[in-house]
Amino acid sequence: MDLCLSQKRVLVTGGSRGIGFAVAEAFLLEGAEVVIVSRERKGLEAAADKLFRSTGSKPSWYSFDLSDIDQRVTLHSVVGCVDILVNNAGAIPGGSLSTVKIEDWISSWSLKVFGYIHLCQLFLPDMRLKKSGTIVNIIGMGGRAVRSNYICGAGGNAALIGFTNAIGSETPAYNVRVFGINPSPTLTDRLIQLYKVRATEELKDADRWEELMDSSNMPFGRVKWPSEVAALSVMLSSPKVHYLSGTVIDLDGGIQWT
Repeated sequence: MDLCLSQKRVLVTGGSRGIGFAVAEAFLLEGAEVVIVSRERKGLEAAADKLFRSTGSKPSWYSFDLSDIDQRVTLHSVVGCVDILVNNAGAIPGGSLSTVKIEDWISSWSLKVFGYIHLCQLFLPDMRLKKSGTIVNIIGMGGRAVRSNYICGAGGNAALIGFTNAIGSETPAYNVRVFGINPSPTLTDRLIQLYKVRATEELKDADRWEELMDSSNMPFGRVKWPSEVAALSVMLSSPKVHYLSGTVIDLDGGIQWT
């Protein structure tokens, strides 16, 4: 099926690794023109080269700290109008209320929660003007299936779920779609770091993190792959799914109901 994404201009934040990298790769394979953004120049350079080898197309890239208001404004001024914005940059720490420092709440929400909201504020007016565009917020099941050992993510992701529902109910009035995806644990470096925090708290040894990852209790007997989040992001960004907006889809294999 032709998803009609060829030549579409796509901005993927947090695009140098993990889910963001997989999303960028999937859009490139559909013929889109992709821009990836993250903090680390070396990581971006390596990601761009790797994407070229896997897809035959090389993305543009920019190094910005998206936890900073001014740098988000600069990103918008440099990149300009896009057809699809994928908000993915974010690293909310694991831990309980007593262990996550308030400074970590503020810094992580500045990147993910306020970062997503601000980038929507910056890029939506362009989309509204041309009466076309799509925004995909990669959020997380931590905001739906809340846990006290991921308290910072529970609050931040829940806020983004509500934000996406609300803004996505408005944007169809000017032919723009906003929807979200809640991935459950996905096999990335980020996931391993979260499990190490849990292992430190529960087992007193970060190196024992694998003991907490019992794949036999997971849907389909495994952890989800980043490529699955990417595939859903790309398919739902297609104009063939034009009637989708204001929805946040739980990509968790049904584990929240078990």
